[in-house]
Amino acid sequence: MFEKENNNKTKYVFVTGGVASSLGKGIISASLARLLQARGYTVAIQKMDPYINVDPGTLNPYEHGECYVTEDGAETDLDLGHYERFTAIATSHANTMTTGKIYQSVINAERRGDFLGKTVQVIPHITDEIKRRIMLLGKKGGYDVVITEIGGTVGDIESAPYIEAVRQLRYEYGFGNTLALHLTLVPYMRASGELKTKPTQHSVKQLLEYGLQPDVLVLRSEEDLSPELRRKVALFCNVSPNAVVQSVDVPTIYEVPLMMHAQGLDKVVLEKLHLPCEGEADLTNWIEFVERIKNPKDTVNIALVGKYTALPDAYKSISESFIHAGAVHQVKVKVTYINAEEINDQNAAEVLGGWDGILVAPGFGQRGVDGKLAAVRYAREQKVPFMGICLGMQCAVIEFARNVLGYADACSAEWEMPSWHKVIDIMEEQKNVSEKGGTMRLGSYPCRVKRDSNLYKAYGQEVIFERHRHRYEFNSSFLEEFEKAGMKATGINPETGLVEAVEVEGHPWFVGVQFHPEYKSNVKHPHPLFVGFVAAAIENRKK
Repeated sequence: MFEKENNNKTKYVFVTGGVASSLGKGIISASLARLLQARGYTVAIQKMDPYINVDPGTLNPYEHGECYVTEDGAETDLDLGHYERFTAIATSHANTMTTGKIYQSVINAERRGDFLGKTVQVIPHITDEIKRRIMLLGKKGGYDVVITEIGGTVGDIESAPYIEAVRQLRYEYGFGNTLALHLTLVPYMRASGELKTKPTQHSVKQLLEYGLQPDVLVLRSEEDLSPELRRKVALFCNVSPNAVVQSVDVPTIYEVPLMMHAQGLDKVVLEKLHLPCEGEADLTNWIEFVERIKNPKDTVNIALVGKYTALPDAYKSISESFIHAGAVHQVKVKVTYINAEEINDQNAAEVLGGWDGILVAPGFGQRGVDGKLAAVRYAREQKVPFMGICLGMQCAVIEFARNVLGYADACSAEWEMPSWHKVIDIMEEQKNVSEKGGTMRLGSYPCRVKRDSNLYKAYGQEVIFERHRHRYEFNSSFLEEFEKAGMKATGINPETGLVEAVEVEGHPWFVGVQFHPEYKSNVKHPHPLFVGFVAAAIENRKK
């Protein structure tokens, strides 16, 4: 059991959602964190996902969107990307948990005999493990506030243990040290021209049945909510009127912190957590960033070629990185998603002609690869600024081998096809790996950058650290042939010799990277590689 008195200065905010999924709990959590940072508080955010997968690493992007990777190699929900982009604080394994991880931990403990023969149950054993992990982040990091987002929707069977754990924790840790924020939907009935609060009332009622009273309500809506409607919600849901905040649609998610601040969300949260709220929040840089996004001087058009293009969230970090880079140059980067399966050598000019830059996206498997190879070839031959990420870089290598070196059978060892020229091969440490989950080369690794390269011009330093998520690598036995023909290795892992980046000589901007630069771009530090790519696209547009 936890001590009822607060022996730890860390305060805890729990964010739940009701009525419908995908309302933006991650954005609200990240926005609140940014506002608290602007008032001088140290903040961390963690995500509790109710699915039984141990992590999203084996999930198809169409199932759950992008799989985000942290510095220490955790494969996580895409919301952790929002946390990092808003707060500029690196997340880790400690910032994410799933039902799969919770049950795995408890079952392993039972197998060891840790429970001394007791019957293992959801309450107290599963809920105790959830509480332990929630508190661990605050104890280890020494943060002023830890925000915990609970995935799913209140009323879902799979979310119930998390809600119960929060109920227990609020009682044990103290109500003044914890806060419950509930995000719900207020739908607009266009036929009658009315906003309906009943779904919110029922959602709060469901939360109350679990024993959890929300302290703050954030109402998601397409229309402005009148003061009368917000007072009505406050009355029916037992929440103080100043703690009912609206979240209407805005042109960019980066306006959400400003919208929340204008309604005093940060003040309400600090007051309810008994934390000082003196002076004004310092949001100067954030406001300037939003202004640059909203008032671009020009537009550049980027074609993103991938195979998960029906769901843009599959490439969420890439699209957000373009927003950050666009703000640096004060241009709007318009990203158009193009299905790789609809491109070939015959129609590449028709499909890709006129774009200011082409990015070939990461992915796995052979489906869509022929289209990616056609896109690479078009960008290389037509001198269109190009970036290839992970599989995109591997496609750049294969295309060069086939069409410049003349190796018609060049391929990746990932593909089941006979070849004498597997220019992309499986990594040595991956050869005996049989399990799929969490076994790739994951997390941050060093890369030594060659000075005479676009890579060096972007970073301005010789050693960089970037995050990885792959099993296959450039086959270095072919490196000499590639470099003689004009494809140079401009980034090398100093410890293993792994080729991390390639560039094509005589091309204005052609960069393929094995790592994922999009994972490290945030509002405070737009990623230099995306900044460089957008600059090249701007130059190409001028021509």
